[in-house]
Amino acid sequence: MAHDYDLIVIGGGSGGVRAARLAAGHGAKVCVIEEYRLGGTCVIRGCVPKKLLVYASRFSGMLDLAPSFGWQMDGTFDWPTLLANKDKEIDRLEKVYGNLLKGSGVETRADRAVVSGPNSVKLTKSGEELTADKILIATGGHPFVPEDIPGHELGITSNEAFELQTLPKNILVVGGGYIAVEFAGIFNGLGVETTLAYRGAQILRGFDAHMRESLSEEFDRRGIHVKLGTQPSMLSECEAGIRVNFADDSDEEYGAVMFATGRVPNTKGLGLENAGITLGKHGEVPVDDYSRTSCKSVFAVGDVTNRAALTPVAIREGQAFADTEFGGKDVKVDHSIIPTAVFTSPEIGTVGLTEEQAIEQHAQVDVWIARFKPMIYSFKQTESRTTFKVITEHQSGKVLGVHIMGSEAGEMIQLVGIAVTMGATKADFDRTIAVHPVAAEELVTMKAPAYRIVNGERLSE
Repeated sequence: MAHDYDLIVIGGGSGGVRAARLAAGHGAKVCVIEEYRLGGTCVIRGCVPKKLLVYASRFSGMLDLAPSFGWQMDGTFDWPTLLANKDKEIDRLEKVYGNLLKGSGVETRADRAVVSGPNSVKLTKSGEELTADKILIATGGHPFVPEDIPGHELGITSNEAFELQTLPKNILVVGGGYIAVEFAGIFNGLGVETTLAYRGAQILRGFDAHMRESLSEEFDRRGIHVKLGTQPSMLSECEAGIRVNFADDSDEEYGAVMFATGRVPNTKGLGLENAGITLGKHGEVPVDDYSRTSCKSVFAVGDVTNRAALTPVAIREGQAFADTEFGGKDVKVDHSIIPTAVFTSPEIGTVGLTEEQAIEQHAQVDVWIARFKPMIYSFKQTESRTTFKVITEHQSGKVLGVHIMGSEAGEMIQLVGIAVTMGATKADFDRTIAVHPVAAEELVTMKAPAYRIVNGERLSE
């Protein structure tokens, strides 16, 4: 029986769009169904608008530095102007995504799709049922809000943070991951009194300990109040806005509370059970190395699979799917080495193993560390430090991990990620001629390890 399409993609975000365009390029008849806006979380209310807000938040620090370089500045900030310009850029990018799909010959439908069978989906607005040889789930995720906290509905998430009509005088950001620390930096840079509350012992769980500790110290220097080992137990309205009772029996009043407590896959009501697919414990779509589900005609890529919730990973997964299923290739995505950046202030860039992971996997590890005052602070007293950390396997010298905290760490880690992915050694770094004066030259000028770890024991410093 002939189907309406070779491929139906549910979700018009980065992963779904890449898969659709490449599949169409391989000759497939493709339809993308998106119920909200093309571009997905990253373009509409994630990576892109967040980075624009990050840029805005950093001008306050530059204005503070300007007099030491001879500039006399009297800067004022207007939040509505930033919002308006952000919205214009997002509208432009959404049109770009639509034009890219149209130019690739991909049909788009503005509707909600529910899987009605192994080869069919039903559109909830139009009532149509469409069929396809293959269905790709690329619906992404959404912010998680802990509903067991009384008054949680008074808080906002990253979705609403992009649409605030006015900035609060002070704000509580709840969480300790990427989104939490990034928005803490944004609000702080825009002049909002900012508190970050995280139930764990240190922010950025899963990152290298040096980066976690260094960022926490930097937050303290920049006036961000970090409350560790606690979280809200109740939210209630008050004259100032929201009163927050914490698990440590303290309480404070804030103009706004933002939950940045993780994200969960968008699978509720998607109808995957109609294709015989059982969701994972976090609501994710289980897939194999080729993004195949338990149903041979249904695939999934991106955040909805809960593998690595990063836009570039979703794009790579979408590309691998299209090339494998429609391009006659055999492509799997290697999730073992993923360069990534945290766009807080200062930035963190990381690729490969943390020190803790390296110790677990290797008997002898060398750790190389450089910490120094950034050159831009030459004329001003500061305790801020840029940090570079390189972790190598002792015998071979293979670089296992690189971690950077400082200005433009994200740009640096993208390039370092190439070398680490290729299996570079410390000797490869050492024979690379340095660029001077730049912070990144530290990567190729470290002469001796700060310490060595043998069977989990630090031997020397």
